[in-house]
Amino acid sequence: MDIPLEIAFHNVEKSEAIERRIRERVARMERYFAHVNSCRVVFEAPHRSAGGARQFHLRVETRVPDKELVVSRDPGASGAHFDPLVAVRDAFDAMDRQLEAHGQKARNETKLHPAALQGRILRLFDSHGFAATNDGREIYFHRDAVPEEGFDGLSEGDALELTLVHGESPAGPQASTARPIRPMDYMPRRGRRT
Repeated sequence: MDIPLEIAFHNVEKSEAIERRIRERVARMERYFAHVNSCRVVFEAPHRSAGGARQFHLRVETRVPDKELVVSRDPGASGAHFDPLVAVRDAFDAMDRQLEAHGQKARNETKLHPAALQGRILRLFDSHGFAATNDGREIYFHRDAVPEEGFDGLSEGDALELTLVHGESPAGPQASTARPIRPMDYMPRRGRRT
């Protein structure tokens, strides 16, 4: 860290145990992002609850190159922050998530979501149909899987976007949703015919 850690206690007496826990958690932050420039932590007890117990508030300000990340953990309605160490844990868990996301973004490691499974209707029957997908499979779908009672408007060759059920039906892989899409949206895989 370029600038030493700053810890401030407001409306509460300084505690060696809390300060030690904060220092431990700050030391662990570099697991999530390699270069933390500075960190400032404010630990306070803003007010007493109706029962007289104190709830704690923690603010963590962390500076990394080109950005400042801030976590402000209020006790909330659940009253989870009567324990000061729980307040520290919750605030630093949130900061760790922010640092990890910032590090992934800085390294261009954003998560890619796979494209939706698409297919064309091969065969239609009164209560179900089969679609050939862009990955070469044949998927069963029931009329109830087509939203807004659109099953009756389907024809063989129409394009669908499919959401599969985990596991298989007796007829093989099955779609829980078969949403009609415009032919322009259909993306067959290269080198395969559907």
